[in-house]
Amino acid sequence: METRANFGKIGVILATAGSAVGLGNIWRFPFMAGQNGGAAFIVIYIVCVFLLGIPGMIAEFIVGRHGASNAADAYISFGKGKAWGLVGVLGVITSTIILGFYAVVAGWCMQYLFVSIFGGISGNASAVKDYFTAFSSDPVKPTLWAVAFVLMTHVVITQGVRKGIEKASNILMPTLFVLLIAIVIASCSLNGAGKGISFLFNPDFSKLTHDVFLDALGQAFFSLSLGTACLCTYASYFSRQTNLYTSAAQIALIDTGIAIMAGLMIFPAAFSVGVNPDSGPSLIFITLPTVFDKAFAFLPGLGYVISILFYALLVLAALTSTISMHEIGTAFFREQLHTSRKGAAIIVTTACSLIAVFCSLSCGAVKDFTIAGKSLMDFCDFLTAQFMLPLGSLLTCIFIGWVVPKHIVKQEFTNWGTVRGSLYGIWLFFIRFVCPICIAAIFLHQAGLI
Repeated sequence: METRANFGKIGVILATAGSAVGLGNIWRFPFMAGQNGGAAFIVIYIVCVFLLGIPGMIAEFIVGRHGASNAADAYISFGKGKAWGLVGVLGVITSTIILGFYAVVAGWCMQYLFVSIFGGISGNASAVKDYFTAFSSDPVKPTLWAVAFVLMTHVVITQGVRKGIEKASNILMPTLFVLLIAIVIASCSLNGAGKGISFLFNPDFSKLTHDVFLDALGQAFFSLSLGTACLCTYASYFSRQTNLYTSAAQIALIDTGIAIMAGLMIFPAAFSVGVNPDSGPSLIFITLPTVFDKAFAFLPGLGYVISILFYALLVLAALTSTISMHEIGTAFFREQLHTSRKGAAIIVTTACSLIAVFCSLSCGAVKDFTIAGKSLMDFCDFLTAQFMLPLGSLLTCIFIGWVVPKHIVKQEFTNWGTVRGSLYGIWLFFIRFVCPICIAAIFLHQAGLI
């Protein structure tokens, strides 16, 4: 059996921030900000991070570090009954499903990186759209890319915590940041880029409604990986000296900063050629290839380079997220089945690969097969986002806020008295009352009830 390792000081931040930073930062946050008040939305989002994100992260950190074990045993370690271990099991199941369909989109990014290196996707917007439609519905190529991405994640996981996860994060996160900076500089240097910057940062308070607030709350919730057992699992590798509050704040800052920078990467380039970008897959795989081709046409070869950097950035962002999701299940099976890390990783890789295959096929070859009127891939997204994630996070808040004895929670929060606990009372109030209300609001909003 592998001895449980601890992250180094830098590894704590980069690995956990890597779990939060993903494709959602790049294709969802910028568009939401631009369409919902620009800087006004960003301010609301940051408020939501403090209302829900940071308190929720600390709660999951406390569970993970106290248990120093897989997600299920971490909840059981508090001695409040084995039934609470089901919260951790829920996180394992949720993360496995998410990794399965997330790998499909990550595989699309791999295909576009490959195509960009060998000449890119040429033609008008209609041709680019046709290319994406044909590729994503193909029964073979996207399926192979999805499985390849799961296997790439598997290789990192099998190397262990320090030599695999932490080492990969120490390389991937700085590289991602450098690529992002390079594209932001190039994008903001274009003629007409000011319109895109204004679109993102010009505050329009007239657009702020209760729906915008709830959307910002939901974005903060999902962007910071709350409810997946990822934060709990990674915290099991934290040392007793890790300052949980400071770590949570730093991770939230990195995650938010990268999301804002993604807007500075996308909008200036889009507006410089008169394109009003969409959100989601259409932005990444249909709109932006045309935008980069037109925006950087003034210098031969520059659009080619920017496209490669952009899709390399997406692959790195996806990989930092899939590594964290894979580790949740790997840690669980390794300790529950008393097997090797490689053996546990094989179980997770097999399960996720099967989900990825069927989700990929549901985009084309078996698109007529639906669950509740949705394709398998859309249903997996719907199930995890609207039910499993909010439920897991809500139960964690109840567990830490109301079930675990206060003295144990305070010991973890203050690192056994070595860290100032002046914010403990405020944080506990948020975990007991504010966070559950926020999570319930997110759940009801997504269900269309408010």
